[in-house]
Amino acid sequence: MRGQERYLNRELSWLEFNQRVLDEACCPQTPLLERAKFLAITASNLDEFFMVRVGSLRSALEQGLPFPDPSGLSLRAQVSCVEARVRAMVAAQYRCLGQDLEPALRTHGIVRLRPESLAVADREYLEGYFRQRIEPVVSPAAVGGHRRMPLVRNLGLNLAVRLRPNREARRGHRLAILPVDTSVERLAVIQGDAGLRFMLVEDLVRLFGHRLFAGERIAECVAFRIARNADMAVDEDGDVDLLAGMARVLKERRRGGCVRLEIEAGASALVRSYLKRQFNVDEHDLYEIRGPLDLTLLHGLNAAKGCDDLRYPPWPPVVPPGIDLGRSMLEQIARGDILLLHPFESFEPVARLVEEAAEDPAVLAIKMTLYRMSRESRVVQALGRAALGGKYVTALVELRARFDEARNIRWARELEEDGVQVIHGVRGLKTHAKICLIVRREATGIVRYLHFGTGNYNETTARQYTDISLLTCNEVLGRDATAFFNAVTGYSVERNLQALAMAPSGLRNRLLELIQDEVVRCQAGQRARITAKMNSLVDSSLIDALYTASQAGVRIRLNVRGICCLRPGVPGLSANIRVVSIVDRYLEHSRVFYFAHGGEDLVFISSADWMPRNLDRRVELLIPVSDAGLRRRLIHLLEVCCGDPVKGRDILATGAYRQRPADPDSPASVASQEQLWREALEPQRDGLQHQRAAFAPLASASRTEPAPARGTVPHER
Repeated sequence: MRGQERYLNRELSWLEFNQRVLDEACCPQTPLLERAKFLAITASNLDEFFMVRVGSLRSALEQGLPFPDPSGLSLRAQVSCVEARVRAMVAAQYRCLGQDLEPALRTHGIVRLRPESLAVADREYLEGYFRQRIEPVVSPAAVGGHRRMPLVRNLGLNLAVRLRPNREARRGHRLAILPVDTSVERLAVIQGDAGLRFMLVEDLVRLFGHRLFAGERIAECVAFRIARNADMAVDEDGDVDLLAGMARVLKERRRGGCVRLEIEAGASALVRSYLKRQFNVDEHDLYEIRGPLDLTLLHGLNAAKGCDDLRYPPWPPVVPPGIDLGRSMLEQIARGDILLLHPFESFEPVARLVEEAAEDPAVLAIKMTLYRMSRESRVVQALGRAALGGKYVTALVELRARFDEARNIRWARELEEDGVQVIHGVRGLKTHAKICLIVRREATGIVRYLHFGTGNYNETTARQYTDISLLTCNEVLGRDATAFFNAVTGYSVERNLQALAMAPSGLRNRLLELIQDEVVRCQAGQRARITAKMNSLVDSSLIDALYTASQAGVRIRLNVRGICCLRPGVPGLSANIRVVSIVDRYLEHSRVFYFAHGGEDLVFISSADWMPRNLDRRVELLIPVSDAGLRRRLIHLLEVCCGDPVKGRDILATGAYRQRPADPDSPASVASQEQLWREALEPQRDGLQHQRAAFAPLASASRTEPAPARGTVPHER
């Protein structure tokens, strides 16, 4: 088979995933404010897609560079297909907003006010708002003639203002650019008892912008926005200091070439041609928008009051009944491995583990990888306290975590000031593995406590993403973890890992071996099956191995959230492969892999997706789960996700998504995330009933929450 028959194009597959998110925004069963949030997510997704993927395509096309695509599409064909698909998607976004969401929101008192239909009282209030909050902040910049265009911020909202001719002063049409500073709220809210009444800042400028141009009349006020190419990397051969090199890249990114110009529909030819000329774009890069620019503004609707019925009901993370936050996490890990399914189960035990290790006098060292951290990270603060307390602390802070570079630079500097040994990444590779190693002196000798995760050490996203945490003091994994840190923080080469598999040296080969083993066992009549959960499936060698396994009769079920270049269900190629994708209230982020292995049930968690970048250009880990009970729990997780009858969508051989038909004979269907939440809650309820039945005497309350660190706030529960 040729490439186009074997593989789906990566860029088009990602766009189909974003369409799947847009489908949630259009879904009547999704709460209304959550639908608005999904629409905002599709907009931010497209922003990043243009900055990174379209930026890469455009750069390669302009420079005549090869841009290999397993599906066989030429570079120019990819650019053309992407443009057509994006334009259709943008049109669908604004149909969803204008024809569906806005009318529905109005019925609940969430109303966008328009300049042409303002009540007198509202106009007076908004004029005062403009005088106090906008006029003192923004500054128009005259352009045209000898005046240069000011630097336009990436993804920032700007207004192109055309002033009417002034014959008395012998002035013709003049242009000014008005950047809307990030300190100016996009929504000017009129406070009320319920709902939310607001006006967009660009409409406020249209109403009262004459105050910024004394003695002039405004003929036209057009919003525009650009996306700049952010596909820039540190020159690791030329930049000796990675931190300084990353800071340089951040500055260069501010001036990256324009890969998309969005402009409000109805702009005059004069304004259109001026902006196209200034940003060096043609019609292919210009998107005329029939509605407000930057739909991420819809996140602001969360401020609506009295609209709880328009949101998802709260699902606070639970602490499993087997974990006591009032006792030592180290002692509890010593009794047996612990598995946490976030965000249904709390990230608190992980944060407590690091905080406890920072204070425990028996802990000698803490070693940790950090990729994306929260703004007020308890984990990072604990590492700083540990170093100040005299412990040997090593933190590998990945400075090249895209769009989190500035925050990571700040954390790296603060940790270094506290005395932490900070490694600024590995030359030529991004460190994406999630691992924490705690070395403790005990009566029996040195014991290594470990945390492995599929997600970041980020207390905020741990409440928003589905991820897995494994806490263990397994001796073999401990030795492998020591070898891992020696490899990534020094000059040693990873070798002889007994249980872990590490990218880029051996992870792909390990996965290929596991897939091939299922083929051999199937041909021998043994039980053979593969179930895998990941964010993206792009790597052609792994796809080919799955095709081979399918042709041998191995049953394969995949849960792929986003990009999937594999074509499932093709006779003679992938007839035994089924792929499902889930989009729901939480972002699916965990990576879990199951191989039947003749009935032995091998289960792994991983930081890595099955993509060339993860397997060849990143430091990643594949971690075996040895405890039989925890393996069964992860297999159950895979079964639930692959069988989701509500939010699951089957991916077709064309790359499109298909909703599963409802079964009228089955009981009420439950989405996988809701089922997992209910299952996390049930043990708590059982434990509560047991406590009530035992009639335990009331005791004085014991303090289970640690005191917050100086300068921090307590962790939100």
